[in-house]
Amino acid sequence: MPGNEAVPTPEASTPPAAPTAGGGRRGFSSDVLKLVTGTTFAQVLVILASPVLTRLFSPADFGLLAIFTSITKVLGVVACLRYEFAIMLPDEEKDAVNLLALCIAIVTGISLLCLPLFIIFEPAIVRALNAPDLAGHLWLISPFVFVSGLCVALNYWNSRSRQYGRLSVARIVSAVATTGGQVGAGFGGIATGGALIGANALGQGVATGILAAQILRDDHRRLTRHVSVHRMRAVLVRYKKFPLYESWSGLLNVSSWQLPSLLLPIYFSPAQAGYYALAFRLIMLPMDLVGSAIQQVFFQRASDAKRDGQLAGLTESVFTVLLRIGLFPMLTISLIGEELFALVFGSAWGEAGIYTQLLAVWAVLWFISSPLSTIYMIQENQGFGLRINIVNFVSRLAALVAGGMLGSARLAILFFAISGIGVYGYLCVRLLMFSGIPARRTARIIADALLPFLPVGAVLLGLKFVGTPVLVHLSLGIGACALYFVYLLRSDQQFREVLGGLGVPGMR
Repeated sequence: MPGNEAVPTPEASTPPAAPTAGGGRRGFSSDVLKLVTGTTFAQVLVILASPVLTRLFSPADFGLLAIFTSITKVLGVVACLRYEFAIMLPDEEKDAVNLLALCIAIVTGISLLCLPLFIIFEPAIVRALNAPDLAGHLWLISPFVFVSGLCVALNYWNSRSRQYGRLSVARIVSAVATTGGQVGAGFGGIATGGALIGANALGQGVATGILAAQILRDDHRRLTRHVSVHRMRAVLVRYKKFPLYESWSGLLNVSSWQLPSLLLPIYFSPAQAGYYALAFRLIMLPMDLVGSAIQQVFFQRASDAKRDGQLAGLTESVFTVLLRIGLFPMLTISLIGEELFALVFGSAWGEAGIYTQLLAVWAVLWFISSPLSTIYMIQENQGFGLRINIVNFVSRLAALVAGGMLGSARLAILFFAISGIGVYGYLCVRLLMFSGIPARRTARIIADALLPFLPVGAVLLGLKFVGTPVLVHLSLGIGACALYFVYLLRSDQQFREVLGGLGVPGMR
């Protein structure tokens, strides 16, 4: 299996090697394929299990999991004070090793601090979130933050070493443990939000343990040879922009993502958070399959491309591929989401389908900008990222509060999506400009990607307007997406390379 292949690590005291001209193991496509192998298995498993889980657990149960996950993600983003991003950057391996050690020390301290705080303030937190069933589960936040923060730091160490096979294995193990635990609890008569939370913690803990064991087995000599308190202090100061800027930027970014799961229960009920959680989860899964893997490899490749003066070509190729992959299916979902969710997950989840329709265009822009967002870190322009995330947080908060005050969860989600379209659209343009791609060229690429959907969208809207049966809409929408990807496969060289290993021309 590709995900288990070993990849030679770079020599000590040298930066990660640039992509080789002939491709091979060290090529962009090979590295992304290693990640996609594990991610594909994980995502397929989650997709297959979702119709079962939605019939075992209620929207309120999923809402409880969403609230817990939101809290842990907000804390997890600063668990290493963002020094994990710096692991990719040093030319000398000893600096990267000490950055990893620094991350482990920081996440240990933060997780230990969280434990007494959540035990003491649990009653107040439960009341504030309007989630009484969350009581008794908040103590899990501390160990969850530790294992997830540790996993992130180890993840970036693996990316620097190009040991993508390890990450693939960890993702598979996490998906199996989490999904297996949730399904087992449901069929075992423990169909509660607490069971969903426990299974999530189990999956994260097992995956992190396996990843740590692999690194200790293969890299322990490299790690122990260079670690010192003096060197840890040196890298702490050298990369201080990451905690000073990127910590706040990341905290605002992740908090803005979690706002719906935290505010919808307050204004409405945990069930609304459950609808949003399923909509968000399913709309992001297939896109995250490609986007997260490309982001992992793009960060490393873009660091090399900047030094070689090839960042513009790399960025344009990745942008074009991401747009072609995401735009057509997400625009289709914006027209048939409600019918699709009701058919697959049961009639009780039709509301989640409406949420996907409202979020679809925003999801495309997120899908594109997420892998490219590492550009401003490569340029060490963390101030820009902080400003973007301040605007993002404030606009999302205002959108959700406005919807809550108007008494409509759908309006809250709609306003949330509109704010995201504005922020992520601007972010995409600026990131491309940072790379040397002019706005006019960006507009041309977008127009070319949008053109194939226009006739399909017009037909779908017409059929819905005249009231044709639901199965007609679904058949046309799903069939059109399938034909679109077949067309790309047959006529587009870039897309063929994506399916063959997610390679991008000129970057292997």
